[in-house]
Formats: sequence, structure tokens, C-alpha cells
Amino acid sequence: MDIAPAPVADPVLPALAAGSGLPTDPGIGFALTAAVVWGVYIYLLKRLFEGYPPAALTVLINVFAIAWYLPVTVAGGDLSPAFVDAFGLAEAAVVAVTVLATAAAFVLFLTAIADGDVSYVTPINKVVPMFVLPMEILLLGQVLTPLQVAGVVVATLAVYVANYDPGGFFEPFVKAARSRPAQLALVSAMCYAVSDVGKRVALQELAIPGTLWVPLLLAGVAAVLLPSAVRNPPTGIRADLPKFAAAGALVALGEHVTTLAFALLPASIASPIINTQAIVAVVLGGILLGERHFRLRLLAAVLAVVGVTLIAI
Repeated sequence: MDIAPAPVADPVLPALAAGSGLPTDPGIGFALTAAVVWGVYIYLLKRLFEGYPPAALTVLINVFAIAWYLPVTVAGGDLSPAFVDAFGLAEAAVVAVTVLATAAAFVLFLTAIADGDVSYVTPINKVVPMFVLPMEILLLGQVLTPLQVAGVVVATLAVYVANYDPGGFFEPFVKAARSRPAQLALVSAMCYAVSDVGKRVALQELAIPGTLWVPLLLAGVAAVLLPSAVRNPPTGIRADLPKFAAAGALVALGEHVTTLAFALLPASIASPIINTQAIVAVVLGGILLGERHFRLRLLAAVLAVVGVTLIAI
């Protein structure tokens, strides 16, 4: 599918190019809000849902999220016959690829934080824009600038710091190569990059309404993971129903503000801002869960954010 770049009418890109920093823009506000929501959500996943199979956990939370969000979709009036008739092969393909990538990314991330510390896994998982930018270069013809090259170096340094323990210089790389949580987190980041680019294409190039996109994404991910959830059913769900309801509300809110951000900004701008959720998750994991090497991993999270921000400029 040949996709042309969508025109950007807001002042974000010119302001960044001029070196004036991020302007006051609704898309930036939505992206920052999404970062906070997802950061809190990552912490709660580790704190409240240990022991749940990843697929079953995702399906249950998404069902609650859809229930919370359906009134917004109905109020938006996006289920009109005209839109349904206009929903063609391109729309279906983008939705399918994005859903599959999102499902794979989330399950891989859940598995990673189940096996490792939140403050270790999250900085590695949140280098998503390292993969978003090359994809936008291939699809939209963007050019890699020296600042973006520097961003790749800084983001790679963040992975080094996240893995650092006293020892030789190459020890963190050896640890990451041998660490299953680190490997899962990195593959998850690649899948999230596919998902982010898919969201941008769906919401901008294909103009799928945001209040329809959220339940489409949530229901699609739940449908993909349902067979695995049925094969590995969780126990003790009834006692945790209030927790699932709360997590579903967070997911509904997070997906809503994320969708608004990707509808207004290029993926290479929205993705690094939203991925500052790493700082929120690392701070909560270090302070409230007492995870080891908190200062180093907080530094890793900050470096990851700096790196991906340079990539986005």
C-alpha cells in the first residue's frame, strides 16, 4: 500500500525545526496525559495482577475497557452506514496489522515484567521510537538528521545503563543478551513501533474516527488473544473484578488520549512523548516496590526519553 504523507497544519513541526521547543498544542497535551496514564497502568499491572496469564489478563481488561468506552462511541455517532460502506480493504488491512502488533507487544511486555523488575524492563521496552522513525523513513520518505542519529546512540546508552551491574564494560550487553525479560522487552518495543505507525496511518491517512478506532483496537486485540486465554484460564477472577474494572477504565482513558495524540501529531512526535511513561513506571517501581538499582534505572529511563526525543526532532 502506497501511503503519502498527510499534511500537518499545526505549528509543532516548524517550531521543533526552529529549535524553539515544544509549543502549546493540543496533541502534545494529549500525548503527555497518555504518558502519565500508561505509566500508572504499568505499575498497577505489576502490583495488582501478578500470576495472571498474559493473554487472559489482556482479554479481561480489554472487555472492561470496551464496556467503559462504548457510551463514548455511541455518543460520537461514528457507526453510520456511510462510514461502514466506505470501510474498504486498506482500512481493514491497517486495522488488522495494528491489532496484531498491539496484541503481540502487550503480551510480550506482560511476560517481561512478570519475569523481571518493572524498573529494569520498562526503559528497554520504551525505546519504541528508535523503530518508529526508520519505518516512517521507509513509508513516508523522512530523512535521518544528525540529531536523530545522536538520539539512537543515547537510547542505546539507556539500554546499557538499565543493564549495568559492577563488572566489565561489556557486562551489561552480555546480561541483556542473556536476559529473557530484556529480550522480550525489546521485541515488544518493535511490535509497539508497528502499532504506533499503524495508528498514525489509520487516524490521519485513512481518517478512521477516533471514537470508533478505540473499541476496534481493544476488541481486535481481545479477539486475537481469546483462544490463548481460553486455553490458559485464570483463577480467582471474581474477587479481582473491581481491580479489572479499574484497570479497564485506565485502559479506556489511555487509549482515548493516545488516539487523540496520534490523530494530531506524526508518530515520530507522539511516540517519544507517550513513551515518557517509562519515567512514571520506573519511579513507582523503585519507590513503592523497592526494586534494586533504582537510581541507575531512573537514569536509564531519563536517557531513553532524551534519546527518543532527539530521534523525533
